[in-house]
Amino acid sequence: MISERGIRHRASSQRTRVLLMETLMSAVAARPAAPVKRIAEVDFRSGTSLEQLAAQVQELVQLEQGEFGDQTALEVHTAKDFIFNMLGLVQKVDKRLPVANEYLLLSGGAREGVLDLNPEDLGDYARGVDFDLDFTLLVPALKLHDRNQPVTLDMRQSPPCHSWLSLRLCDPAMLARWGICCEDEANGQREEDEDGEEEGGSILGSIPSLQSPQSLDGCYFSPLLVTDWFWNVVGTAVEELRRNPQRGIPVPDRIERNGPLTTLILKAGTSRVLYDLLPVVSFRGWPAVAQSWLTTNHFWDGKITEEEAISGFYLLPCCSPAAGSASRPDREWRLAFSRSEVQLKKCVPYPMAAAFQAAKAVLSRLLARPRTGLSLYHLRTLLFWACDRLPVAYLSCPEQETPARLLLGLLDDLAHCVLGKNCPNYFLPQYNMLEHLTDGAALLVARKLAHLRSDPAEHLRAALEQARQACQLKREAAGASNGHGVSSPSRGPSAAGSPQDDRLAQRLQQLVTENPGKSISVFLNPDDVTRPHFRIDDKFY
Repeated sequence: MISERGIRHRASSQRTRVLLMETLMSAVAARPAAPVKRIAEVDFRSGTSLEQLAAQVQELVQLEQGEFGDQTALEVHTAKDFIFNMLGLVQKVDKRLPVANEYLLLSGGAREGVLDLNPEDLGDYARGVDFDLDFTLLVPALKLHDRNQPVTLDMRQSPPCHSWLSLRLCDPAMLARWGICCEDEANGQREEDEDGEEEGGSILGSIPSLQSPQSLDGCYFSPLLVTDWFWNVVGTAVEELRRNPQRGIPVPDRIERNGPLTTLILKAGTSRVLYDLLPVVSFRGWPAVAQSWLTTNHFWDGKITEEEAISGFYLLPCCSPAAGSASRPDREWRLAFSRSEVQLKKCVPYPMAAAFQAAKAVLSRLLARPRTGLSLYHLRTLLFWACDRLPVAYLSCPEQETPARLLLGLLDDLAHCVLGKNCPNYFLPQYNMLEHLTDGAALLVARKLAHLRSDPAEHLRAALEQARQACQLKREAAGASNGHGVSSPSRGPSAAGSPQDDRLAQRLQQLVTENPGKSISVFLNPDDVTRPHFRIDDKFY
């Protein structure tokens, strides 16, 4: 028999062995891994930290936007009023612009890539040195085609994305007004009757074929003559306003012609506001040549309606960049989809929009001299293509490094397009916007892009420094004005602090805050140009 003491000893030994086994098992069991610190992501090409690049992009975006306070808002408002009053004067005296015209105001000058214009013609202006704020205004000389059907253009004799404008699209009253800007193949420019005030038979009589629509195929609206006319009438109107200055009205500082553009710089208080004015032909509807664009999937699907995306298009007075006899600057107009682009940009995720703004800042310095046929509009085109190609989750990823990744991707895309001399237009992919680029020009730009890509942080630092200097110059100008007791034109002694100005400042600040980058249209009554009606997208003010 086993004694009770023996049983207790055996049980104690078993417990000891179990405890020993548990101790051994715990010693060899896998322990939970200690939290691993995330390794900073680095750009393979340059070795730059993406976190550092992203911080630079964010700072640059904030500097580019600047402080749009009440005073600046009022100064911008008065400069805009000057422009529209001047155009109202042009319509009242010259009587050629449409009475109820609809302008498209774009944020950024033509050198910022808001339009597809030949970069060699745009002139050189530097923010902080020549201007503080810049805008582009499309001024319709003709408004055509309100019918709800595809617009067919005369593209038989021009490269893709370009068209001749036949007078078949115009009614007799319009022809009477615009005879001075018409040409035909047989006789060249049409001369205006000596009595230019007669609206009807004199000009129609000088173009015998106008009474026969079937014979108008050889008669065209000339972009060169239109831009010549526009430069002359705007210059005359500005001089008239200069001779009759009024208190609180901006002062025209410079008016210059840059290719098809009329560039006007106004001094409004402490701000210098640059306006690039461009006469265009405005169409409602959508061109038949771009119908295939509507049948493919796009990044904006479901975010805006198709009616918003295809509300209209323009013809710009800009010929094909192709060299030689293939280009006809006296005939060719370039298709532009600026209305659509304004709507599409609202659908671009914020990280991608920030990367695009930073890319513009570094490339504008890189491409300024010499002008080689590459513009920031090519970068805008790649932005839209990238948004179509890449998943929305990637473009809008909340990670801090996302803007840096997208910036490098845009630069790589641009270098690839330059080396291949191939950049399809977003709306008309059959049009290669870099086909005209010579091998030498492509190689020069590719080398510049390779230098930028090898150290993007350094180029961002230079762009940041330039933006800081521009802000500093603006502050110094404002301080000098206030320090010497010189009141700004928009806030004279009699108007300073008035309730009306305060209400206007609050209203403008609200519009700017709530509607960044949106389309602004203005309707003018030539008999009362002091009361413009504003439309911001679909809102009326």
